[in-house]
Amino acid sequence: MPKLIVVNREGEEKIVEGGNGLSVMELIRDNGFDELLALCGGCCSCATCHVYVDPALGDALPAMSEDENDLLDSSEHRNETSRLSCQLVMSDALDGLRVTIAPED
Repeated sequence: MPKLIVVNREGEEKIVEGGNGLSVMELIRDNGFDELLALCGGCCSCATCHVYVDPALGDALPAMSEDENDLLDSSEHRNETSRLSCQLVMSDALDGLRVTIAPED
């Protein structure tokens, strides 16, 4: 089972295990990280699941869709490692992925 490393807004790190096929957003939400709002429930229509992805596994991530890119443009906290966690699906290829929850807009 792949492991996801989540860093909250206070800088505290927690390792969670997740099944293949679950989104990073679902894993964060279901493991008690209340600061990730995920208001749209994962349908890529808000940016409340914004995370920063450690570049170490950046090449293993799927390409960003136009919709995801547009939503991230609405965030004043966007940077070069920004992604919407609802658009990242856990797999063995992403084992050890480290994400940091972005500040709230």
